[in-house]
Amino acid sequence: MIHTDVLFQRLSSRGSLRWWCVNSGLAASVVRLKSVIATLALSAILSGCGALNHMMYKTTGDVMQGFSREHTIPYLMSTGDLAMGCAMSEATAPLLMSFGRVTDEPDQLAVMLYLSAGGCAEEQGREHELAALAALYEGNGNAAEDAMIRQKRAYALAAKRYFKSWQHLNAFYGEPGSGECPGFDDDMDEFIYLAGLLSGLQALNSEIRSTSSVGVPKNVGSIVTRAASCLDNDKWWGAPMALKATVWSMMPGALPEGENAFERLAVADRQGEEAGVRLSHVFHAIAATNQGDDAQVKAVVRQHADSLDMRSADEDWAFVDAMATNMIVAISDRLWVENTGHRTPLGQLGTFWDDQKEEVETMNLDGLL
Repeated sequence: MIHTDVLFQRLSSRGSLRWWCVNSGLAASVVRLKSVIATLALSAILSGCGALNHMMYKTTGDVMQGFSREHTIPYLMSTGDLAMGCAMSEATAPLLMSFGRVTDEPDQLAVMLYLSAGGCAEEQGREHELAALAALYEGNGNAAEDAMIRQKRAYALAAKRYFKSWQHLNAFYGEPGSGECPGFDDDMDEFIYLAGLLSGLQALNSEIRSTSSVGVPKNVGSIVTRAASCLDNDKWWGAPMALKATVWSMMPGALPEGENAFERLAVADRQGEEAGVRLSHVFHAIAATNQGDDAQVKAVVRQHADSLDMRSADEDWAFVDAMATNMIVAISDRLWVENTGHRTPLGQLGTFWDDQKEEVETMNLDGLL
């Protein structure tokens, strides 16, 4: 390949050609040719860099997705640090999801990221709710109203995040409950499916509590009920049946003939306790709360606290069990704040303000003096 400078020198070194170049304007043409060639060469280099960068980004995205599914999520599930998981999901979701621009959309990973991020927003909503209840207990109407507004904003954000998780579940597995069950590759595949179903219910619940609309389909409950049958109830700590029973108890006309939602929940509770993953307790408490049965809610909270003393969490699913305990504490806190103005005292989960105090037998010492 002859460089344009060399070509120009060769042409201009011959006398006859030198005169012709100068007088015909070829010199200017060669200069323009040099510019065009340089521009084309630079464009080729830059386009090559762009293609190389795209390939590098795609490879990085594929590696990050694979690593997160195979290692990050299982590691997180084995820990009980909910705050750490919350911070991780909110901080890394934009980074990990951005790889969908250069490679396959990370739908499975998104189910978990947005479920966890939705839980962060819901936790804020619960805190604002407790603040509102405490203000009402003290008779401070303005503070209560302000806290309620913050509560609704937090639940609106939670609904959006949960709904994104639900949408990514649909994108990866197909519409849940619409036909045949998905062909699961492994246990993590099944767990992510279960997490996505939970996201659907949480999206609808959070939307209702926010008193706003983010587009969550109102038939999510019935969809989740059908889709939960794709999961092995014994394998997943009774949670699939607990999901279905909770929907049955909350939706008029949803209870199948011959079924009893709370009997099913009681069975699921025992399965969760034996497995060391007590997620069913949360569904049971939610169903009882929806029925306005405070006595049963208290009984579930006591049962959860007793179970924690009797059996430690499953090592592989400690995060799920910790999440269940966190939600049971939140339910207990709401009861305590409504009735006393403060949360459940530290170390007293499973007890309530109106419990009968055990009478302590005393000895009359007057006769010994």
